[in-house]
Amino acid sequence: MLRKHPILRWGLTLILGLLGCLIVFIGAYVIYMQTHYYRIKDHQTLTIKHKFSQPKELKTGATYTASTYNVGFGAYNQDFSFFMDTGKMKDGTKTQGKYGKAESKAAVLQNTNGAIKTMEKVKADFMLFQEIDTNSSRSYHVNQVQKMSQNFSNYEEIFANNFHSPYLLYPLNDPHGAVQSGLLSLSKYSVDQAVRRKYPVTTSFITKFTDLDRCFTVMSIPVNNGHKLILINSHMSAYDKGGKMRVKQLKLLNSVMESEYKKGNYVIVGGDFNHTFGRKMLTRFKSQQKVPDWVSVLSDKELAPDMRMIHAENESTTPTCRGTDIPYQKGKTYTTVIDGFLVSKNVQATSENINTEFAYADHNPVKLSFKLLNQ
Repeated sequence: MLRKHPILRWGLTLILGLLGCLIVFIGAYVIYMQTHYYRIKDHQTLTIKHKFSQPKELKTGATYTASTYNVGFGAYNQDFSFFMDTGKMKDGTKTQGKYGKAESKAAVLQNTNGAIKTMEKVKADFMLFQEIDTNSSRSYHVNQVQKMSQNFSNYEEIFANNFHSPYLLYPLNDPHGAVQSGLLSLSKYSVDQAVRRKYPVTTSFITKFTDLDRCFTVMSIPVNNGHKLILINSHMSAYDKGGKMRVKQLKLLNSVMESEYKKGNYVIVGGDFNHTFGRKMLTRFKSQQKVPDWVSVLSDKELAPDMRMIHAENESTTPTCRGTDIPYQKGKTYTTVIDGFLVSKNVQATSENINTEFAYADHNPVKLSFKLLNQ
């Protein structure tokens, strides 16, 4: 029959040829992703960009401030939704985010500048940032770390990479692209050591390419009584079905916190925990959505014996994170509190959630006021 129908034969040959090309392309892309895949080793010593001619140490009994802010790679204005996030409305309607990268370079610049202006008002002595890009397709190669550094030039600076990905083609209509991103920590006081600690992360074949190389930065800051403030910038896993990685990550963080406290040091951990600060925060805020699957709960019982959560004085009125499976609408989009601080019992502290109405990121910043107690 094929001899009698050359057009049919030609069409079949074309289809087989295209299918073969597709298989070759997919195979080559998998090899490309695999050969570019790596995880940064544990206990990496980080570069500290020193800014002071003379060491500046902390004093016991004095009041200091710290902030934490997940800036969402400059993409998350109120209209932005992220392709990896899914959810459900209370009527059962399924929802999924749309975009793989920011709307435009202009949007990234606007959101980054908005975050900078917000932190200028907060005026914290220590600033901890998560999801801040250096050179990524998703943020149109805007170097957010450089912009923060230039604006806060009187702060010492430590950067830890926690997302280094080759070009991700997914989603096909708006590829996430190549990513270089991480944790930025700024300090008005001398940091004498900074180490990157590696969180356990998934090694499954597909997920390992899209999950972050999760980590936390451990910084040592001298105190005038001979001890240290151990300041930690942390970003724990969000996409973790069954919560297995989070259990392992919390176990590692607990061991580091308790070890430092037993040395006589002060410990403060700030960041995006991807856990609500207590069970009541799961449903504290009005929403037309169900609680998302990615939300876990953190309680004081799960922390090292000498550590505690600091609940913001306004946590009942100001959330720190919104769902990104739909654009933000107050009262409709799911919101909760997953950002904040843990402190050791030799630290006296209070905190406040800063309400930006999620104008520049899918998170609100949190400000901590603290004193290091005499001991």
